Amino acid sequence: MSKAPAKPADSEAAPAGKSKKKLIVIGAAAVLLLGGIGGGAMYFMKKKPAAKEHKEEPAKAPVFLPLEPFVVNLQSEFGEKYLQVQMTLQVRDDATVNLIKANLPQVKSRLIMLLSSKNAEELLTPEGKDLLIQEITQQISLPFVPKGEPQDVSGVFFTSFVVQ
Repeated sequence: MSKAPAKPADSEAAPAGKSKKKLIVIGAAAVLLLGGIGGGAMYFMKKKPAAKEHKEEPAKAPVFLPLEPFVVNLQSEFGEKYLQVQMTLQVRDDATVNLIKANLPQVKSRLIMLLSSKNAEELLTPEGKDLLIQEITQQISLPFVPKGEPQDVSGVFFTSFVVQ
């Protein structure tokens, strides 16, 4: 008879062991699920304020200043050559536009001196035009007064360009 009571003890221990394993698995699954929900909530909550901060800074529209056409004599070995060019400047803001307009005689003088020093043949190439854009940007960006602030000219666009 001693064998009979031993079997019921084993059968009682087996269901208790299964229920402990089930409880551990369910607990671990619940912890993982709650951790995933919490992590996802933190990810999306942090992402929204960054998007709001980015939306608060709207992109500034570019400010353009069209200049009157220039007609200058060019340096040439093959007779008289002329350049007629019209350009538009892209600047940082309206304050820069007003500063350039207030100093327009100086701007025009700088541009005439630069343009008239050019050779007709070099201006006919794309590389020559790119170099001219860089030089115009540099000349207009120079301060108008000694020890003054340079102008923020971010682009020069030719709207008309004729070499004769």
